[in-house]
Amino acid sequence: MSLVQQHIESVVPESVVTLDLGVRLRGGRNWPIGYDSIEFITILTDLAMILVVSIVGGTIYHLQAFGTFGNLSKYIGSAIVVGALFVLWMKCCGMYNPARLLALRGQIIGTCFAWTGVFFLLAGAVFALKIGDDFSRGANVLFAIFGLGALIAHRMVWKVFLTKGITRRKYSGRKVVLITGDLPLCTAGLPHALTKLGFRIERHFTFPLPGHGTDNREELISRVIACVRGSDAQEIMVGLDPSQWSELSGLAAGLRVLPFPVSFIPVGVSSDVFRRRSRVLGNKVCFELQRGPLSPSERVAKRCIDIVMAGMALIALSAVLLVVAIAIKLDSPGPILFSQRRCGFNGRCFQILKFRTMTVLEDGASIRQAQCGDVRVTRLGKWLRRLSIDELPQLINVVAGSMSLVGPRPHAVAHDIEFDRDVRNYAFRHRVKPGLTGWAQVNGCRGSTPTPESIERRVKHDLWYIDNWSFMLDFTIMLQTVVEVVRGRNAY
Repeated sequence: MSLVQQHIESVVPESVVTLDLGVRLRGGRNWPIGYDSIEFITILTDLAMILVVSIVGGTIYHLQAFGTFGNLSKYIGSAIVVGALFVLWMKCCGMYNPARLLALRGQIIGTCFAWTGVFFLLAGAVFALKIGDDFSRGANVLFAIFGLGALIAHRMVWKVFLTKGITRRKYSGRKVVLITGDLPLCTAGLPHALTKLGFRIERHFTFPLPGHGTDNREELISRVIACVRGSDAQEIMVGLDPSQWSELSGLAAGLRVLPFPVSFIPVGVSSDVFRRRSRVLGNKVCFELQRGPLSPSERVAKRCIDIVMAGMALIALSAVLLVVAIAIKLDSPGPILFSQRRCGFNGRCFQILKFRTMTVLEDGASIRQAQCGDVRVTRLGKWLRRLSIDELPQLINVVAGSMSLVGPRPHAVAHDIEFDRDVRNYAFRHRVKPGLTGWAQVNGCRGSTPTPESIERRVKHDLWYIDNWSFMLDFTIMLQTVVEVVRGRNAY
């Protein structure tokens, strides 16, 4: 047994070592790829696939249509433009992160949206510049279809590849000397996690707990220096609780004589702050403890998307809206539209618009929510509510600015007062504009809220959306809304 294996056995729990060595014996050598390089390799393979698909699609089309191979330079040029935009889009959305690559459903949705978005963007540019004659529509259609299929298949392969690499410890990693605190999470969990990602732990030292004297820490520094000098180690990693920052600073100062990088891995309860967004304020670093309202640029971008998409939807659905309005008028007496006061951004009230689906128009201090089999719902109203067509007039609210396409669904003022009293942090929902659809709705929290548990579950999803907002999340919710409408859960 090698000296390295003896060192690992002496510091890592036996179960971890046995699992690691057993997997290596069954699986053979590690792959010549590091976990840290997965993102870069995925980007390169995406670009290569887009280039190949562009050439193949264009060649197939021209061979079938004209009997020639076509213009190779145009295929390459299209691939460069489309590939650059697609990779930039995916990179900005964090879709190349290895952890995100493991989420296949999210990858497929994100890839579909980014790919179609790039082609719509380029189609608009071609139309605006009036250069459509320079491009072959048939070749571009094949490029779009084949490219989307290839990129989705690529994500499926990466899912299998990543899962196999992590579970079987197949990645090649740097040789590290590990220093951790004297806690189970550090002494067992951290070495196990690093080993799964391919890091080879040459030696594991335990940092003395606070209050155990400086002599032990000085002795530890001396032992680390003696171990690293003359060895094959490439990096020193320190896993400590951020509350031990003074001891960590002393450790880093003592290790400065070594010509190797020293990395800090925060562990413990207070390590959560390092996962939050940060910005530099002078010579200080500011961490975001709570996500505030969208930044000015985000608000402008989200508002532009709302206006464009809601406006286009109103134009495209104008015939449907007209037919529904006539049907409502013929089905039962009363107005076509129903308006009700709702609480919006920052608690401001606005009048929400809906197609009338009931025989009553409640908007007072007491409002009874619709229930399954509610006799107040009209014959036509049942279908309108089932297909969520009654919500379409809210596109006007979106264009007007009182609502957004995606956000927490607004409740009647009477219900807001009740829920705010009964549900903790309910008012936090008003930190963003209410939406036509939301994260809660695509996760099954649609319709009435007859129990405290149901409203708490909805609020939980709404707050998660606010804290994790992104453009990609909005687009994902819009796509999932179509599926949810077809399923018809809790629609009555």
